[in-house]
Order: sequence, then structure tokens, then C-alpha cells
Amino acid sequence: MTRPFLLVGLLLIGLGGCNPFAPALEEGDPFAVLMGDPRTIEGFFQNFKAAYELRDISLYEPLLDSAFVFVFYDYDAQVERQWGFSQELEATRRLFLATSAIQLQWNQVLLQEVFDNGRQARVVRSFNLLVTLEQGSLFRSSGNVNFLLVRPDTLSPWRLRRWRDESEL
Repeated sequence: MTRPFLLVGLLLIGLGGCNPFAPALEEGDPFAVLMGDPRTIEGFFQNFKAAYELRDISLYEPLLDSAFVFVFYDYDAQVERQWGFSQELEATRRLFLATSAIQLQWNQVLLQEVFDNGRQARVVRSFNLLVTLEQGSLFRSSGNVNFLLVRPDTLSPWRLRRWRDESEL
């Protein structure tokens, strides 16, 4: 009768501080599959997608350069309009709060040129966007983004300085 208790006691000693109900922590970054290397252009786009799909302004803000400008064509007024860094953060924050889901698909790169000794890049890339609003209605958009990415040196992450929206209505 004492053998089962002895066996359990030895088992507990052998396990030490192991909790069989708590999984072991994995080595490395758990977000590595979601997040890309921000020092690469593809990593920048992967992080942009993650920020949008997770609807996380704290992931989105570091992607923007402090001199950020968003440029779009106002079809109703037939003029080009733009806004800056703080307006972009506020508009994106409101978008994230008003949606229950965002799906962003990056498609082919139409143009990619790196210049200024690897400190600037112009990327034109097509996309598909599906936004589900809180009340359930869907908004679809597609077209191209025309991004100017900048960084102070080649070891730093890319930041978005200028976004020209070339989406289709």
C-alpha cells in the first residue's frame, strides 16, 4: 500500500518545479510568424498587414515616419488632398475601433526602387482590402499603394514617409 505513494513521491521529486498543466515557454519571439524584419521592405509590408489585421495602433504607429504624409484624390471635389502624421493616426485609430475585422492582402510589387544608398525606397504595390464594420456591413477596396519608405541608415527599420493612395472605389 505504501508503494503507490512512494512511486508518486518519486515522480514528484523527479518533476521538480514542472507544472504538467502549464505548457513550457517557447524560445524566441512568439510574434515572429506574424511580424517581419522591419529592416527589409517585405518585413515592413508584413508588419503593416499585421497592424491592420490585428487592428493595433501600437503596431501601426512605429511604421510611420514623423514627417508622414497621406495623399489621396477626392473624386467628389476633383482635387488632391493630404493629411499628416497625427491625422493619419487618428483616422486609423477610428478605423480600427469601428471594425470587427480587417483582411489585407498584398499582391504583386509593380515597382520597387531603392536609392540614397539604401536609405529610401519607392514601392508601388497592389492590394485587396476587406473591412467588416461593427454592424456587419462590408467595405471592399483594391488598387495600389505608392509608398516612399525612409530610414536613417541600412541597419534601421523602414518607416513610411509618404503614402499616395491609388485605390479604386
